[in-house]
Amino acid sequence: MCGIAGFCNFKQNYVEQYSKWQDVLDKMKETLKHRGPDDKGVSLYSHAGLAHARLSIIDLANGVQPMTRHVGNRTYTLVYNGELYNTLELRNDLISKGWTFNTTCDTEVILVGFIEYGADFVKTMNGIFAYAIWDEYNQSMYLFRDRLGIKPLFYTTTDNTLLFGSELKALFQFPGIQPEIDRKGLCEIFAIGPGKTYGCGVFKNFNEVLPGYYSVYREDGFKQIQYWKLNSNPHRDSYEDTIEKTSFLVKDSIKRQMISDIPICTFLSGGVDSSIVTAVCANELARQGEQLNTFSFDFVDNDKYFKSNSFQPSMDRPYVDTMVSQFKTKHTYLICDNNKLADYLYDAVDARDLPCMADVESSLIYFCSEVVKQNKVTLTGECADEIFGGYPWFHKKESFLHHSFPWSVHMEPRKQLLKDDIIKHLDMEQYVLATYEKSLKETPLLEGENETEKRRREIAYLNVKWFMCTLLDRLDRTSMHSGLEARVPLADHRILEYVWNVPWDIKCRDGEVKHLLRESAKDLLPPEILRRKKSPYPKTYHPGYENLLGSRLLTVLEDSSSPLNQLVDKDKVIKFINTPSDYGKPWYGQLMAGPQMLAYMLQINYWLEKYNIKVNL
Repeated sequence: MCGIAGFCNFKQNYVEQYSKWQDVLDKMKETLKHRGPDDKGVSLYSHAGLAHARLSIIDLANGVQPMTRHVGNRTYTLVYNGELYNTLELRNDLISKGWTFNTTCDTEVILVGFIEYGADFVKTMNGIFAYAIWDEYNQSMYLFRDRLGIKPLFYTTTDNTLLFGSELKALFQFPGIQPEIDRKGLCEIFAIGPGKTYGCGVFKNFNEVLPGYYSVYREDGFKQIQYWKLNSNPHRDSYEDTIEKTSFLVKDSIKRQMISDIPICTFLSGGVDSSIVTAVCANELARQGEQLNTFSFDFVDNDKYFKSNSFQPSMDRPYVDTMVSQFKTKHTYLICDNNKLADYLYDAVDARDLPCMADVESSLIYFCSEVVKQNKVTLTGECADEIFGGYPWFHKKESFLHHSFPWSVHMEPRKQLLKDDIIKHLDMEQYVLATYEKSLKETPLLEGENETEKRRREIAYLNVKWFMCTLLDRLDRTSMHSGLEARVPLADHRILEYVWNVPWDIKCRDGEVKHLLRESAKDLLPPEILRRKKSPYPKTYHPGYENLLGSRLLTVLEDSSSPLNQLVDKDKVIKFINTPSDYGKPWYGQLMAGPQMLAYMLQINYWLEKYNIKVNL
């Protein structure tokens, strides 16, 4: 993985002030060096500049970027962040067309593929990616993003200039750019957050290349082209054939994503998703006489304070022990304490450039910083719940009846700390309703489905477009903040395309959550793992953590210069701190309850201060 950034302006000649604009590229690149600590480079043309920070995974010696190819009098330059999992097939096709290659890396395959086939080459790519190509001859800047938005790519246009970067912080290095937040941005933070509307950069006039799209910037303007979308079609395969095909797709994706010139590892929670990934990887490495590294995460004293609830029914440790024993992995148990969990809240904002999933994110950023000491590439079980119907809201009647996002049904918990005039000004309910209904209209429905299945398809689409993207953002920023490459084999677009059209009575037969996924892996896992009830990413239940957050938040509010004072009511905060938290009633997803609201407010204050954000109410 890597970090990319750049700019383009057809009314500007950057070469005339080469040192100035090279320095700008260097500054943009430096903000992304955590994503690519191994190498770096810049390229500057009359109307465009590109920067790259490299994390070396494939062809360590030769995959230097920006990568340029000359064909006659035409010049093409690429900066790329990602991994291509069908490199060999695509390379062989290009060789059959007469091309030769100087490296073994996927970067060169993408560049040559673009030259041979144009922008449509992206349709043939199986991978996770965000990349930019400058076509010097045609004076065109292309921005591409993978189908599911696994790799980030932000942009803005200002004064005829297109700016882009893997993270928002890179764009802030460009002269004259000042971070601002308007009503829309505040609604994203308080009404939608820690998620965000797809395509939205939260900061005023900042956007994100949409998943499944590429953009092209020329002298005549900026265009967005959709190259991939979900389609709903009747499912023709039998129950048995559906399981067999799903099993092949899952295993094939995991094996493809093991490709690396350095050792891989997996995150192992003992749940069915991470256990499937771990089992395939461990078996493949064992055939080569190698042992898989695995890592699990937990919190200090959770064995003492854990509270079982409908969202988090069991602890991970016993199931992790079972997997480690059966698959003979080299396992590391990582533990986070209260102070680290609270301190890393700010690192999480640094990584995301936005308030995020509070300690659900700060803990992962800490754990990734520990994992990278042993491995630079990991495979995880992310996205199975969104694709195979694992979340409670796929099954609960309330989600079918309530006209809102199922992971954040009620707005009241989000408003309980805000000043009354802020609540009135933002009109959060209307903002959420508009974004929600826009997504519903996009849902690819299947003619002839009854109302229940139609609604289930809407919930599935919302999960893919919203909730899954939030978790993918979390995984990318927390891992890349320490230079760790995290791969998500269960988010292979082939799996999503196939499972999307599988009827619910196969996906969750007899009411078993993720029945299809479990049955597809029954030859891999021991029964107690295969049938384990879903339990999400762990969080701390230590009462000392909530007390620590409350104390820190009060200290912030007692400082009259704290920007959070513009937005929250101190009396409401004090009342909230003194009210016992209900861990079983999250206000976002399955994990963000009372303590996470306090942590989120601390993140918002830090974010406003760090970026010196001008708030336009």
